[in-house]
Amino acid sequence: MTTTITRDEIIAAVKKVPLIPTSGARLLQVANQTDHSLADIIAIIKCDAALTGYILKIINSPAMSRGREIASLDRAVSLVGEDMILSIVLSDAAAQLFQADLAGYAATQGDLWRQDWRSAIAAKKIAPYAKQPVNPDTAFTGGLLHDLGKAIISHFLKGKIDAMVAAVDRGDFTDYSGAEQKAVGLNHSEIGYELAKHWQLPEPLPSVIRYHHHPLEGAEALRPLLFVVHLADIISMMTGSGTGADTMRHQIDPAYTDYVDLSRDDIARIIFEVDNEFNTIMSSLSGEGEPK
Repeated sequence: MTTTITRDEIIAAVKKVPLIPTSGARLLQVANQTDHSLADIIAIIKCDAALTGYILKIINSPAMSRGREIASLDRAVSLVGEDMILSIVLSDAAAQLFQADLAGYAATQGDLWRQDWRSAIAAKKIAPYAKQPVNPDTAFTGGLLHDLGKAIISHFLKGKIDAMVAAVDRGDFTDYSGAEQKAVGLNHSEIGYELAKHWQLPEPLPSVIRYHHHPLEGAEALRPLLFVVHLADIISMMTGSGTGADTMRHQIDPAYTDYVDLSRDDIARIIFEVDNEFNTIMSSLSGEGEPK
């Protein structure tokens, strides 16, 4: 599993990713404030004519509108909710990444988008179980963005999959991130963190991306949130959504019980709810809301 790939090459690839539009970055900042309102979200979108038009196009797609024409942004946001709006905005801003084919993971196009969507839904459902307050909206956004580093590292992992899977399965590494680190010098969480800094995302999102597989490595104050997204990622995979070779090759950190009060019955119920909600949303979108 030796390689001539350098850290600088990978960081250079991160720097080539287009920046998130200003409106998208502002939405992320506002959405992570506990005292924000739908009016704040609407005010930002209204300042971006192209974004407003895109959202109304999605909301008025045959599957979502159900025959009702919605001409008002205020009405659109109130009907579908903040999570859906934020997801539509992010899917447009980061379409190139969400729709990466992930050949380096032996995954197919759209797998990353679906896995992150399920993780976002799960994170919002798990947030109320945290032993210290966790903003459900921040958890949702963190779940949606946590694996974007895979879209970049995938290119550098091509041809290494079989050796990496074998190494993890025989216990050379505790999880797939360790195999990534050995193969190319960085893992997808570290690359995602570099991407978050490149996009100038507000904390705690960069930390969520960086530590979602190893929450205890993050700052103590952020650990309740980190464990929420950590569990959401695992639950997403348990519902049948993954990104190829690394699916179910990451461990649940048993320390989660110190930060999240989630029983086995709670986990089973959340798995069921995430699966149902995800399928309902995807059925409603009918492809209209997926990244192009």
